[in-house]
Amino acid sequence: MSERNRRVRVMKFGGTSVATPEARLQAAMRVVSAREKGIEPVVVVSAIGRKGMPYATDTLINLLYDIDEDIDPDQRELDLLIACGEILSAVVFAHTLKSLGHSAMALRGGQAGIRTDGVYGNARIASINPLAMFRALDEGKIPVVCGFQGVFVPYPELPGGELTTLGRGGSDTTASAVGAAMKAEAVEIYTDVDGVKTADPDAVKQAPTLRKVSYDEVAEIAHLGAKVVHPRAAEIAMKYGIPLWVKNTFSDDEGTEIVPREQVPGRRLTGVTHTGKLVYMMFDLGASTGTHRAELEGHLYSTLEKYGVQLYMLNLSPTSTGFAVPRDQFPIVQDVLDGLVLPLGDGAEKTIYVVQIGKASPEVETQVELLKGFGEVRRIPAELTEGCTMVSLVGHEYMQQAGVFLNVLKALKDAQITVLQTSDSDFSLSCLIPEADTSRAVRTLHERFELSQTH
Repeated sequence: MSERNRRVRVMKFGGTSVATPEARLQAAMRVVSAREKGIEPVVVVSAIGRKGMPYATDTLINLLYDIDEDIDPDQRELDLLIACGEILSAVVFAHTLKSLGHSAMALRGGQAGIRTDGVYGNARIASINPLAMFRALDEGKIPVVCGFQGVFVPYPELPGGELTTLGRGGSDTTASAVGAAMKAEAVEIYTDVDGVKTADPDAVKQAPTLRKVSYDEVAEIAHLGAKVVHPRAAEIAMKYGIPLWVKNTFSDDEGTEIVPREQVPGRRLTGVTHTGKLVYMMFDLGASTGTHRAELEGHLYSTLEKYGVQLYMLNLSPTSTGFAVPRDQFPIVQDVLDGLVLPLGDGAEKTIYVVQIGKASPEVETQVELLKGFGEVRRIPAELTEGCTMVSLVGHEYMQQAGVFLNVLKALKDAQITVLQTSDSDFSLSCLIPEADTSRAVRTLHERFELSQTH
């Protein structure tokens, strides 16, 4: 059968959808149902369960930190370890399908033809050769592919290449990329909610499910904290024009279809989302000369990019730069930036800058004293605001309307919620607020903008 005439559908099941034998059976029945309708399903699976469960990714990571929490694992070997979660899940799911009378084949990312760049822990897919998956379909087998992983081949003569993982949410990315490579009729992301909702159901119990959203909107809400679809998955589906669905493994709800912007025209609101715990950092660049400022900012941001730190609420002013980072990534930021020495300029123009995170640590004070003999030393201090989060109003062509920003601030003020910082984009308006007010802020904005009436 030619690729063009095939009805391939990629069905991705997240951790909760494969966490128990009962959940796996329900997921497997969805695959069987698709096959009985003449569809050729290709399954992508995440690791079994979520944090705290025996085979979850975080549990595997803790196996190494439990040996010695002061020694960071080698990232290459960490990838080898955590990829086992998806391998186990794929084999178990394939066997579940066999128990229902349907032939299946588990495939590691590399066996499925997924090639990546060489960035351990946060690799990007470079190419997919879907030959093995098509061959499995031709043999009447259902391919069950490990999400979240691929293979990097630095040298053609290297046997097997190097296993790499795609970063958190990477199984969604795998599903979209496989869908693109196989020219699938659709990619379905199965989870434990009915689809993309107007707010986190934990904060707004009756938040309605959106029936259609654009790729841009779902990428935006994912970047801003919603854990429905990984942004890369939406971006890949958008690039290749693949219909992307978010559905519930455990209900018959039709779910949310993610489509091109033209299919959901007009100004409208999508919903309210929020991040987890954040630490906001404001760097005082007042001590820098005009020629050094851009270099200092460049060093700060390139260092954080190198370590994969996620940034929110970027703020630039003539004398400072600021951003928020996830609380669980703050130790990385503190480790790589506190006491960072940046010598700029030459000769008499040479200035040595030392970055200081929060109150000066003994390490920073020692650095400053030791460096005084090498030139003028100036500090770049960062003021910290801890215990905060970001709540965002997301909408398509809505943020440009007069009065929206004022309405958001007034709603939060009326609810006696302090706004610490704001930022905006074409699709969103975000406010940094105390973490303790997160659920109340989400409910307040959801009610003020009448999102319960969204269909």
